[in-house]
Amino acid sequence: MRKIGVVLLSGGLDSTTVAAFAKAAGYELVALTFDYGQRHRAELKAARKVARIMGVRHEVVDLPAMKKLCSYSALTSGHLQVPRGRRLAGPIRDIPPTYVPLRNTVFLTLGAALLESTILSLIDHREVEPKGVSASLFIAANAVDYSGYPDCRPEYFQAMQRALTQGTKLGCQYGITISVETPVLHMSKADIVRLGIKLGAPFEHTWSCYEGGDIPCGSCDSCLLRARGFAGAGIRDPLLERLQREGKIAEGQ
Repeated sequence: MRKIGVVLLSGGLDSTTVAAFAKAAGYELVALTFDYGQRHRAELKAARKVARIMGVRHEVVDLPAMKKLCSYSALTSGHLQVPRGRRLAGPIRDIPPTYVPLRNTVFLTLGAALLESTILSLIDHREVEPKGVSASLFIAANAVDYSGYPDCRPEYFQAMQRALTQGTKLGCQYGITISVETPVLHMSKADIVRLGIKLGAPFEHTWSCYEGGDIPCGSCDSCLLRARGFAGAGIRDPLLERLQREGKIAEGQ
């Protein structure tokens, strides 16, 4: 079985772990990153660095319209503020302003288009038989230590897998399921850290903070979840160690 995969790579802790997981599992992998008008460029820079270190083919797609169409979010507009210093004890009931409307739906759809195009080309050029290929779309969603986003729930991904399979030539003509893979969906952030360290994920070059700048803010939801993950795993964050070596943060910060 020839395993073809696309991983949605944001440049953060979770997606880097998932990319390392897919690569270790033997997938012919493409990392896909979206420039959708987010608040800063730090995560795009991180994604490029991570993909290069991991030796994974990397595609960065410009989606300038998303900033306008998905404007009601603190990540795409200056009118909403990024929450800081919240208590993140388990799943959150209220969806925070950092939710980007239908972001995962757009990303999964475009990732599936790349995945389908890749496999259709292989089939048409007789490099593979339809029965001898699998199609997997990896996303680093998490339903345990997460920020309350509706598009990070198990039932959402089940529905997306059905829609992507039923709405594609791969599914309808060749009977190939576009499998939406969520390897870290039910893992705590500490478990994700442990898995990434085990797989050799380059955490020192990842970026999780909702803000840009030279160093993470340390108080947004994403920073707090990341810090909790490394603390729970009993591991010093390699990003902080790198920033310390570069003189950007003080020792012990």
